[in-house]
Amino acid sequence: MEYLNLPDLKHLATLRAVVEQGGVSEAARLLHIGQPAVTKRLRALDGCYAAGLMQRQGRTLELTPAGERVYAFARLVLDHQASLLDDLEYLRSGLNRLRLEVTFAIGEHLLPSLLLNFSDNFPQYRIESRMGYSRHIQRRLATGLSDLALLEQAPDHPEVLVQKWLDDELVLVCGLGHPLWGSGLLPVTELGDLRYVLRESQSSMRITLDKALRDIGIDQLPIAMEVGSTDTIVEMLQHGGHVSFLPRFAVDDALNAGTLYHIKIQGLRIYRTLWIARTRSNLKNAVAEAFIQLLRKKSWNG
Repeated sequence: MEYLNLPDLKHLATLRAVVEQGGVSEAARLLHIGQPAVTKRLRALDGCYAAGLMQRQGRTLELTPAGERVYAFARLVLDHQASLLDDLEYLRSGLNRLRLEVTFAIGEHLLPSLLLNFSDNFPQYRIESRMGYSRHIQRRLATGLSDLALLEQAPDHPEVLVQKWLDDELVLVCGLGHPLWGSGLLPVTELGDLRYVLRESQSSMRITLDKALRDIGIDQLPIAMEVGSTDTIVEMLQHGGHVSFLPRFAVDDALNAGTLYHIKIQGLRIYRTLWIARTRSNLKNAVAEAFIQLLRKKSWNG
């Protein structure tokens, strides 16, 4: 492998700053260096890659095709560098912290009470949580950038261990005033006649839903809107003529309160499992063990 012409991280950061700040002078102010130093770093990158990365169009600098690729690489490298620094800081801080990642629906509806309960029972420990899509969380788990995850899909990676957490179901719901409020069983053949507001296609919920529908011969629902928050969808259902498939754990309170109605579908129920995932290298983490102990007390009675 060729190591002689590797780019300097400062040079990559300079290219990114010029692009994202809109010019050399703006990048210089952000990086606390002079404009000649910015220009020198850009030229060094040109030499490193044997290609011009930026060109002047009128009074502005724009990326060349080669520059577009190097800029994308710079973002990737610098983001990974930031993650590495966070990881090293985590190691330096001791073993009383847990890096937890959850999907958006779990984070919105189940995580708050879990974190409060954990804090009350284990005040000596600290949890740092973040939300994301399952595929991103799985990648961070596998690369050691997170310690534990709560997922709506089981990861398939040799270094990631999974255990069942909760049973869940995707249910079709509508708001008060919808024509199907209080109705009986809906024939599955009438699913295509409704107007849907659903989570986005990359969400775990949609992946499960789309597969279940394909299995019964429904390739596409008439989707009016895609929204990246179950809470927002629940609120929207109160005001319009739409329906949605949502996790039961996310709508159970609204169903019990009578602000949403569960439309039962003849011959179709979409069951699924929520999972706890962790890496093989993290089996002796005391904080993870304490959190899993708390999770096992959380049962679903829906």
